[in-house]
Amino acid sequence: MNKIFRPKIIDSMKGYSPKQLVSDMVAGLIVAIIALPLSIALAIASGVSPEKGIYTAIIAGFVIALLGGSRVNISGPTAAFATIVAGIVAQHGIEGLVIATLMAGVILVIMGVLKFGSLIKYIPCTITTGFTSGIAVTIVVGQIKDFLGLTFAEGTHAVETIEKAEAIFASLGTINLWALLVGAIGLAILIVWPYISKKIPGSLIAVLVGAAVVKIFNIPVNTIGDLYSISGALPSFSFPNISMDMIMTLLPNAFTIAILAGIESLLSCVVSDGMINDRHNSNTELIAQGVGNICSGLFGGIPATGAIARTAANVKNGGRSPISGIVHALVLLLILVVLMPLAAWIPMPIIAAILFMVAYNMCEWRSFVKLCKTAPATDILVLVVTFVLTVVFDLVVAIAVGMVLAVVLFMKRMADNTSVRAWTRDSGNENSRLKPIPDRVTVLEIDGPMFFASADKFSGLTFEDDTKVVILRMHDVPALDATATRNLFSVLNNCKEKDIILLLAHVGEQPLSVMKRAGFIDAVGEENLMPNIDDALKASEKYVK
Repeated sequence: MNKIFRPKIIDSMKGYSPKQLVSDMVAGLIVAIIALPLSIALAIASGVSPEKGIYTAIIAGFVIALLGGSRVNISGPTAAFATIVAGIVAQHGIEGLVIATLMAGVILVIMGVLKFGSLIKYIPCTITTGFTSGIAVTIVVGQIKDFLGLTFAEGTHAVETIEKAEAIFASLGTINLWALLVGAIGLAILIVWPYISKKIPGSLIAVLVGAAVVKIFNIPVNTIGDLYSISGALPSFSFPNISMDMIMTLLPNAFTIAILAGIESLLSCVVSDGMINDRHNSNTELIAQGVGNICSGLFGGIPATGAIARTAANVKNGGRSPISGIVHALVLLLILVVLMPLAAWIPMPIIAAILFMVAYNMCEWRSFVKLCKTAPATDILVLVVTFVLTVVFDLVVAIAVGMVLAVVLFMKRMADNTSVRAWTRDSGNENSRLKPIPDRVTVLEIDGPMFFASADKFSGLTFEDDTKVVILRMHDVPALDATATRNLFSVLNNCKEKDIILLLAHVGEQPLSVMKRAGFIDAVGEENLMPNIDDALKASEKYVK
């Protein structure tokens, strides 16, 4: 269990110096300042009240830093969850979101205990790029209303992205030019500020300037206080009323949250490992993410995961241990208690501008375009389908269909690359392999994995009437499954009916293990299992004579 769960804070405290403590505290403070406006904006984008984003950054940020498998990973609410969280809240309310978050936490813990950390890498980049780009589009569409100050008609139902787009087009006549002006100011600050200073986050400057302009000049735009009740109260424990019906209904959403949290947190760990020359413990990180999400749900937060941008900022500002993540959470707790009521002054167009930049930074449009230009057609299909389903439907559908499609297309590709070739006696033929083949002997070489999708290629093999020996050369067969084994039995039975000896040459470890368990080696005979083609050809000469 030690290898599965060993928090990095244990190793980080060995030789920990006062100098490093100061660096971690400074980094934690800076990251907290970065996380403050982002947490508020992401909570609003997720359809919950602003303080729940702060709760998430505090609770999950503290727990995951304390228990996590990375020295510098910073966790909290991220844009990846905004769409799915908003959908859950719209359909099942806050209690449904809490249940889904708790379930996702439990799933993450189980994934870590079962050592699934290394399996995350088997999710194709076409799927992650597809749904990440799709999420970015849904965030942009969801914020156009506030950026333009639109007023939807009474009774408008705009939960799904397509519904929001329709409502936006129907309401373009209600545009508030003052809101557009404030949003444009915020967007300009966010774009220009990084060229002025990298120490102070542009999102904080945009919030301060936007709030000041609206307050001083009494500009008629919606603020957070106009739409939400702001609470500076400490997070409080609350356990939801859980029913089996609710569990079954929310299970797909919980799995999606868990998969997203696992992917994003481990990707953040990989990025930070390269920055500090360290190696994270993926299973420990998954367990910590699970516990962090459970605690976040129980104390009024929303789903959390590792945030790549905040983690990178932590490293660049001197953070080298989990202490910086803990400090980041404690600073946010102090801000919550002291300054949270002031968040009511933040204009909604500024929140929209911040989320526009979040969407741009996460959309991976360069990777999307590069894949479309260079990837095989099957990969492009998976990419586009995942992207479209994320925008039109939701992440649950997009990831499920994307994974199934990727697996099916991969199997087809592998099946297309599996072949059965007969050696010829013509030394000039490419299939002759320059080895003399005795008369009445047939050599069949199988290339590629033998599995259900390719099994038909060797299920109906026929041989010449005078054939005495058939050699199956399996040097290039990396894997064998039950369907292919059953078809091999058919080949063997066909040989026995025609009084033909079947020899196996150069069988790999995995196929041999499957054959033994299925009883195929016993049926063929141990004496007919040859280590290489040369021995098989020599044995075939004796059988022919």
